[in-house]
Amino acid sequence: MSKIVVFTGAPGCGKGTQARILKDKCGIPHLSTGEMLRDAGKAGTKLGLEAKALIDKGNLVPDEMVTKLISERIGQEDCKNGFILDGYPRTLPQAKVLGEMFEKMGLMLDAVIDIQVPDEIIAERILGRYACQKCGAGYHDKFIQPKVYGVCDHCGGTEFVRRIDDNRATVSTRLTKYRALTMPILPYFEEKGKLFCIDGTGSIDAVSKKVEAVIGL
Repeated sequence: MSKIVVFTGAPGCGKGTQARILKDKCGIPHLSTGEMLRDAGKAGTKLGLEAKALIDKGNLVPDEMVTKLISERIGQEDCKNGFILDGYPRTLPQAKVLGEMFEKMGLMLDAVIDIQVPDEIIAERILGRYACQKCGAGYHDKFIQPKVYGVCDHCGGTEFVRRIDDNRATVSTRLTKYRALTMPILPYFEEKGKLFCIDGTGSIDAVSKKVEAVIGL
């Protein structure tokens, strides 16, 4: 099924998880800007190396560079039947540029899905997450625990790590930035009739069913 979908929402709302589920169901690429930048750096492309140099120095990658990266990626063969954008656009200027890009490429956006979750639940989700140090598989103190305590389900690793920025102060800062920078894209897409807001507080399966209903699966 050909679909072009954008997932948005506050950090920890579950958009990455839902994007990966939708990718498997529709058979279309899941394009996370963070992963795309890392992959471009590993591939050694001119754009990728420029982006990697900025990231390694702790600098933000400029909008123009991210836009060019996305333009190149969605022009590839595996995106001809649709794709899922996760983490872009993050600002109103990026949303407008994306619209111009789609118009030039003759693409039609099907839906912008905003997953809404209260701040206290977001904090609980972010503060409780950790990952296998060996394979990167994700877990959570409350919601996703290994089948055998202390042993990764995927690789058998026994060492786990938490992201250094997964703390209450950082979560508060990220939510403040989200409201200031990303929330203005919602009325923009609403005016175009592309915005769909769903409650993200239920189980992963329950939220997935709401996503499916939005895009007609």
